[in-house]
Amino acid sequence: MNSNSKGGEWKDSATLLQEIGAIKFGKFTLTSGKTSPYYVDLRLAPSHPEVLRKLRNLCVEIIQKIDDPVDKLAGVPTSGLPLATAVGLKLDLPLIFARKNRKLHGGQKLIEGSLNPGEKVLLIDDVATTGGSIESAAEKIKECGGEVHHAVVVIDRNEGAREKLKAKGLDLHACMEIDEVVKHLHDAGILEERHFSSVMNYLHGN
Repeated sequence: MNSNSKGGEWKDSATLLQEIGAIKFGKFTLTSGKTSPYYVDLRLAPSHPEVLRKLRNLCVEIIQKIDDPVDKLAGVPTSGLPLATAVGLKLDLPLIFARKNRKLHGGQKLIEGSLNPGEKVLLIDDVATTGGSIESAAEKIKECGGEVHHAVVVIDRNEGAREKLKAKGLDLHACMEIDEVVKHLHDAGILEERHFSSVMNYLHGN
């Protein structure tokens, strides 16, 4: 599922994300070492309640359309945690999260929160690039007895996450696809032609 299946709510959110600097255009070095003509930093969203509310509502709409039971939500650390918390409160669903590293003291937990064997857990993250963080969180939840079949993200960067996760039995649902976001900002006169062309060339290359 992507933004094409909804109305124009995602467009308002995309515009707001650009306005608060959560989507930037220029030249950026990613964690992978690759150079990208745009950068998405949704960690800014919780500092803007109106924006976080809109992103929460987009995620809620997608989750309500998934034809599969959900017992619990899991935020993917660390950027997915504020969003997952907001969604959980809206849907009245319990929240857990998979730690990046196992605790070295106490119970040496992989999972924070209560997870019972066989419970179906839906993952929430901010952005999907290659899907590595989502896959890692899913594996930890499965190791602790949970089932994971779906993940919801705000933006899919269209760099292979959907296909990679599908091969692992996990469906990725995005509120927005980056190519749609870029086209919307360009059509709205917000994004300059040079940045639009640069991003689209980058996306086609991937």
